[in-house]
Amino acid sequence: MIKKINETVNYLKSQGIEKPEIGIVLGTGLGDLINHIEIIKTIAYSSIPNFPVTTVGFHQGKLIYGTIADKTILVMQGRFHYYEGYSFQEITFPIRVMKLLGINYLLLSNAAGGINLDFKKGDLIAIDDHINLLPGNPLMGKNLDDLGDRFPDMSAPYSYMMCDLFQQACQYFGVPFKKGVYVAVSGPQLETRAEYTFLKIIGADMVGMSTVPEVIVSSHMKLPCFAVSVITDECDPKNLKPVNISEIIEVAGKSDKLLTKIFCEMIEKLDVS
Repeated sequence: MIKKINETVNYLKSQGIEKPEIGIVLGTGLGDLINHIEIIKTIAYSSIPNFPVTTVGFHQGKLIYGTIADKTILVMQGRFHYYEGYSFQEITFPIRVMKLLGINYLLLSNAAGGINLDFKKGDLIAIDDHINLLPGNPLMGKNLDDLGDRFPDMSAPYSYMMCDLFQQACQYFGVPFKKGVYVAVSGPQLETRAEYTFLKIIGADMVGMSTVPEVIVSSHMKLPCFAVSVITDECDPKNLKPVNISEIIEVAGKSDKLLTKIFCEMIEKLDVS
């Protein structure tokens, strides 16, 4: 694994990607940030050695290198999921690569179903903890000692400092600050009424099919990270209505510009020195 990571890192360096300061992963329906980047280089995942290739049509599958607010950033326009058939090591491979390229912080976004009935469609929710119900873990197998400890601490996997910056940005733009617990499931099917009830009982505020593996490897590598969920559907088991992926993408798109403003504000305030 280390050999593959270094091979990919060296390839990206040969393409002019040098010392990015902030890594970003854009979730389903969330791509407006690209319009605010002074782009230096765009590389298709299919051209990058050892990178998986996204099989989800609405995930672009591009790595974008550029600047926002004089900070160098590396953006994944599209991520990988367990339901696509990838291993958890493959899903998180790009996070390992970004860390070894030099990023100091990781920003993540996703589309999620709102289990907490106080959350409404379009809300932006800071993830301050998670529950992993995925059937595996990216740290299984031989530990990558060069990257992190065998038993990484997960008492605070989401950066308090970055959450404070998110809260400040919300206040600046007049957006209510909300935070909650994200639960990751395998998908790709959405949940039944009974499953939503179960997830609420165990403490989840929102549910999705990503992000947690990326956060686990970030914690393993002691890479400060922060994640935001865009609530795309309200998952009240007593009043559950059919929903499809096109509706989820549409709702995410309506909140995308606001999330971009908040991410840009956060990027400007992050100390990368």
